[in-house]
Amino acid sequence: MTACRVEVVKDVAAIARAAAELFVKLAAQAARARRPFHVLLAGGTTPKTLYTVLASAEYRSRVDWDRVAFFFGDERAVPPDHPQSNYRMANEVLFRPLGIAESSIHRMKAEAEGLNAAAAAYEGELRASFGAFPRFDLVLLGMGSDGHTASLFPGSPVLKEQSQWVAPVLDAPKPPPRRLTVTLPVLNAGHQVLFMVAGRRKAPALREVLEGTASPEQYPAKCIQPGPERLRWLVDEAAGAELQGR
Repeated sequence: MTACRVEVVKDVAAIARAAAELFVKLAAQAARARRPFHVLLAGGTTPKTLYTVLASAEYRSRVDWDRVAFFFGDERAVPPDHPQSNYRMANEVLFRPLGIAESSIHRMKAEAEGLNAAAAAYEGELRASFGAFPRFDLVLLGMGSDGHTASLFPGSPVLKEQSQWVAPVLDAPKPPPRRLTVTLPVLNAGHQVLFMVAGRRKAPALREVLEGTASPEQYPAKCIQPGPERLRWLVDEAAGAELQGR
């Protein structure tokens, strides 16, 4: 895959702290330029640890939160108060503790009956916020043990989507099957793209994504190729256990 920076750190806590430092650095750059800091959030347990760190006393004062615009990379087709909702998780550990204004939070309304219409509505929200093709300051991503990222799963036809910025997923192999996801063109346009991966069960997929020969359709995280110096991986020792020479 494209040249990228891979850092193996001790554990999930170390991933979260390193990611928090990157968040603070990029947010400060946006503040100096007097422009919003656009962030695409990920779901999952490792990103949740990052959000908890960002809301802590140590970090909350280091970011001008009024300048941060939060978007989501994917969402399950569940109500916003459902335990599986990515929005609910971020709201509980990040938005609510920091008192983030609702106008700064761009939630995917994946609970809508018509996912095609919901995808089009979120694309419209991106267009309204960016005024053109969306290029996020920071794209946060996790990776599953099958190599999926966002709601881009192995073999999914959404991997080939080039025109839509947001697409419905109707047959995800893990529940719930219905979801919304941002597509590869948007993910790959990020100024900085950060993967956070933890846990021994993800080690085989991580090895394949970073060093293997399997196709990107088999391991969708391989499809994330934003360009040199724009892709960074933070992985814990357990997830990086099968990487060569690290």
